[in-house]
Amino acid sequence: MGRKNRTRQRAQPNRDGRPEGKRNRDDAGWGAGYSEIIKENKLFEHYYTELKIVPEGEFEEFMEAMREPLPATIRITGYKSHAKEILHTLKEKYFKEVQDLEVDGQKIEAPQPLSWYPDELAWHTNLSRKILRKSPLLEKFHQFLVSETESGNISRQEAVSMIPPLLMKIEPQHKILDMCAAPGSKTAQLIEMLHSDMDIPFPEGFVIANDVDNKRCYLLVHQAKRLNSPCIMVVNHDASSIPRLHFDQDGKKDILFYDRILCDVPCSGDGTMRKNIDVWKKWTTSNSIHLHGLQIRIAVRGVEQLAVGGRMVYSTCSLNPIEDEAVIAALLEKSEGALELADASADLPGLKYMPGITSWKVMTKEGQWFSDWSEVPTSRHTQIRPTMFPPTDPEKLANMKLERCMRILPHHQNTGGFFVAVLVKKAPMPWNRHGSSADAPVEAVEVSSARCVSGPPPPKKMKLFGFKEDPFVFLTEDDPIFPPIQAFYDLSPDFPKLNVLTRTREGKKRNLYMVSKELRNVLLNNSERMKVINTGVKVWSRNNDGEQFGCAFRLAQEGIYTLCPYIRARIINISVEDVKVLLTQENPFLSKLGDDAHTQAKKLEMGSIVLRYLPDPQDLDAPQCPIDLCGWRGKTSIRAFVSRNECLHYLRMVGVEVFRDKQGKRNDGSTETQEESTEDAEGLSQEADLLEQEDHNNSCVSITLQIGQIELKLCKNSHISQKIFLRSH
Repeated sequence: MGRKNRTRQRAQPNRDGRPEGKRNRDDAGWGAGYSEIIKENKLFEHYYTELKIVPEGEFEEFMEAMREPLPATIRITGYKSHAKEILHTLKEKYFKEVQDLEVDGQKIEAPQPLSWYPDELAWHTNLSRKILRKSPLLEKFHQFLVSETESGNISRQEAVSMIPPLLMKIEPQHKILDMCAAPGSKTAQLIEMLHSDMDIPFPEGFVIANDVDNKRCYLLVHQAKRLNSPCIMVVNHDASSIPRLHFDQDGKKDILFYDRILCDVPCSGDGTMRKNIDVWKKWTTSNSIHLHGLQIRIAVRGVEQLAVGGRMVYSTCSLNPIEDEAVIAALLEKSEGALELADASADLPGLKYMPGITSWKVMTKEGQWFSDWSEVPTSRHTQIRPTMFPPTDPEKLANMKLERCMRILPHHQNTGGFFVAVLVKKAPMPWNRHGSSADAPVEAVEVSSARCVSGPPPPKKMKLFGFKEDPFVFLTEDDPIFPPIQAFYDLSPDFPKLNVLTRTREGKKRNLYMVSKELRNVLLNNSERMKVINTGVKVWSRNNDGEQFGCAFRLAQEGIYTLCPYIRARIINISVEDVKVLLTQENPFLSKLGDDAHTQAKKLEMGSIVLRYLPDPQDLDAPQCPIDLCGWRGKTSIRAFVSRNECLHYLRMVGVEVFRDKQGKRNDGSTETQEESTEDAEGLSQEADLLEQEDHNNSCVSITLQIGQIELKLCKNSHISQKIFLRSH
């Protein structure tokens, strides 16, 4: 994160210490590569035996767990109104289908909820990615996971990675900074928590997600965009010198302080040995020693920008106290009482963890131990620093309450290793107290013969790397592009049109995006101070054909839930059966809709529309959450504009199962004969395009839609034209 510029051309380390761009072969599944790596490291065992971070009598169990593959874990996105529907589908269908199966001699255990994650929204299983991809018995479940992940309804995320956002206690009004955010799984959690009340399209709070690596920022954008939030901004800075931002408050410029900060710093990653197997042979104590200073600089920069009364969660996927308790102790000592370790022991009932330790030693890669800074020879002073040791003053050490830190050990709940600490800011940092403004000049870090005294890192001049992004240009009060949009969709008077932006200063505006009022404030006041990679959710796309109908912009599905509270026209209320028709037929005639929807559609002129399903509390077999789809009312037909994976998601919600299989095989394994085929069914060609996979063997890829007792089967390859086989059971 905070390395010198010359290293930016090299592969950047991930948070677990692996170079970016190097694929972890073990991610492909258990036993998929790395057979040549022996899961032994005597130095690792010697080091952690000596430090006693594992309870007495449990070290062998700890090491055995480290050698075992990591269970697969998934998280259902909690802020979307569809979360309960997804959970119901998983529990009642897919989990029941996979339990008690045996694949390649391995018994598949029924997935279990993580006991400490709220509302059963996180689950773990012994299913590996390799088994999921290769086993025909699990093909439907695998396709379900892939499509729901892409549509943002499920996140495949390591269990311990879910902990830090939960400890932040996010509320919708909070201003949040994620300092080292890529690849973005924790960022996604923060966004979900911000949108916990789906009736509020624009929460007062926002998330600014930062990463130093320009390329990884785009991975972060991909993760965040799945959630379609107007309250997320991705920026590209060195976290140890991330710029201080300003915003307008009550007509005056003020400094932006964050209510919550996630400081998930780069680390040596020895808690990830279960999935990153090359850590076994590469592990030395040098990794932690080299990262310690960077971790302190990032954490100091974080607490500087934290509001008084705010919480910062510091976390690593390392078990090493040099990266964990030593960093926290250095922060507390620098703060001179401004920071306090919070007691988070009751925040996640069911989570097993070890309290932080108060005594540790430093070991070199050659195996030489030092118990105190005074023992370190002068020749090693540039590598081993005083902040790597625990405070020598017993009273000062006791007041830090380092036991409030939390270390998760792999053998306790079958997870990876992890460390987390919650800091609360009680007062401004001491180097900011001499002036009324926290933006006052800061001093450089000084080192005494004992320990490091108060002071943040010196400010660095901002340097920009990577691609030059298109500008973010907000619409003006009198922008001529907006009145036709407002009239066509009859937007309510409280619609925040000044929050609409585009990505071009000249020429025709292709897409329109929206951000929250607070993010607009940040953007307008810091354009020269930060490098913004992406922000805003797309709400309208230019459609030149629409001009003849009164509006050149059609609705975009990505922003439909942001816009819908303000749209008062162009809405057609639809039923479950209408949803099935719209998502399985490309351009159905208006007459294909139910009577009520058909009547509504006939009253509307051609152009972009909202197709809205509202749940019926009396019909418990139907989805119990609202569905809004973007559509187009044509001259005699109607269609929905929905991405592939969202289409599959909504079809599953209304009881239509969609999956792929090879031609000639029914679900029961018997062969499909040509005589069983009947007439072509109009409108499913779109689904073929959406679901078709690249075919390397010229074998046929088929799509099966199951609606009640009717199964619709579509096949396409280079030799066979599109055909639909309808079969009644």
